[in-house]
Amino acid sequence: MSGNEEDPVEAMLKKTGCIDLHYKVQECIAEQQDWRKCQDCVQEFKACMSKYTEEQRNKYAAKNLQP
Repeated sequence: MSGNEEDPVEAMLKKTGCIDLHYKVQECIAEQQDWRKCQDCVQEFKACMSKYTEEQRNKYAAKNLQP
C-alpha cells in the first residue's frame, strides 16, 4: 500500500462513525499492554458498531419493503 492509499479497515470504520472509538481502544491496549484492562473502551466501540449495524439493517429492510 502506498503512502496515499487509505487502509480499507479505516475507510470502513470512518463510514460507521466509530473510528474515534477504534483509535481509543487501540491507544488503551498500547498503554495498558492488556486488552482486558480496556473493556470500557471495547464495550463503547462494540455498542457503536452494533448501532451502525442495526441502522444499516433497518435501512436495507425498508428499501426491500418498497414496491
